[in-house]
Amino acid sequence: MTTPHRLELRDVRIRLGDKTLVALDTEIAPGEVLTVMGPSGSGKSTLLAYPAGFLAPAFQASGRVLLDDRDITALPAERRGIGLLFQDPLLFPHLSVAGNLRFGMPRAGADKAARVEQALAHIGLAGFGERDPATLSGGQKARVALMRLLLSAPCAVLLDEPFSKLDTHLRQEMRRLVFERLREAGLPSLLVTHDREDAEAAGGRVIELSS
Repeated sequence: MTTPHRLELRDVRIRLGDKTLVALDTEIAPGEVLTVMGPSGSGKSTLLAYPAGFLAPAFQASGRVLLDDRDITALPAERRGIGLLFQDPLLFPHLSVAGNLRFGMPRAGADKAARVEQALAHIGLAGFGERDPATLSGGQKARVALMRLLLSAPCAVLLDEPFSKLDTHLRQEMRRLVFERLREAGLPSLLVTHDREDAEAAGGRVIELSS
């Protein structure tokens, strides 16, 4: 049984000099994907950086980030319990596929080897554990990156244009897989994209940022 989580961005404002890039006050429910859309330079990735904990010093930000009613605004990124999925899979080249999946897994819990094999089967990659990530296709790498994220047991997820580098067929397949898994896990998720089809596939609220 999954534990429901809730992510809140309370009166968040991000500025660059005298310009306000983002002003947002919202709550993301368990299993909900909130989509933020806008053209390049509108502040989409900057918005993600604030709850993730790595906003560049050039920006000024105010407001609070709450995860399950816990204020995580001042915590270092690694202690926030937030997972990220980027445009690139960012698999570790010196680790096998299984090694990549084990990397972020909590130390406690059931046998890691068994969990990795089960996870690979869930994404259609049974028997791929000892493979070098360099031998995988683009779609296979994207699946491994998604499962690595889920195995790290985040309490919320941030998605930064995660489908933009996939071809049309893989994009549709990965949208379906990603959003199904996030809903099943009950994870509140924030997606930034410029692609209207991403927002439609996410099926949740959409916030538009101007340039």
